[in-house]
Amino acid sequence: MPNIALELGKQAASLGVTSAYGEPQDVDGVSITPVALTMTGFAGGSAEGGEGGTGGGVSIPLGVYVRREEGLRFEPNFVTLLAVAVPFVWVTGRAFARIIRALKK
Repeated sequence: MPNIALELGKQAASLGVTSAYGEPQDVDGVSITPVALTMTGFAGGSAEGGEGGTGGGVSIPLGVYVRREEGLRFEPNFVTLLAVAVPFVWVTGRAFARIIRALKK
């Protein structure tokens, strides 16, 4: 019976910095390196009937590093920023409203 944890560890070794930063690309003399927030998870188990494992992940594009003659600069992905900021602001506003309502009582 192979050890599932060791197998998953071998597969996870390739994850990390290489999954968060893409390969630099040269476009019109400008070097662009994509940046993403990556999350992965693995699970495994065994029982009398057999054993198994699974894994999954998600990647959220954050933006790109742009290297020009002037230097290095990060340019964010505004679509991702809005997709994260709008729900965050809504939840924060609801939380503050409930806190203020509770303090008034």
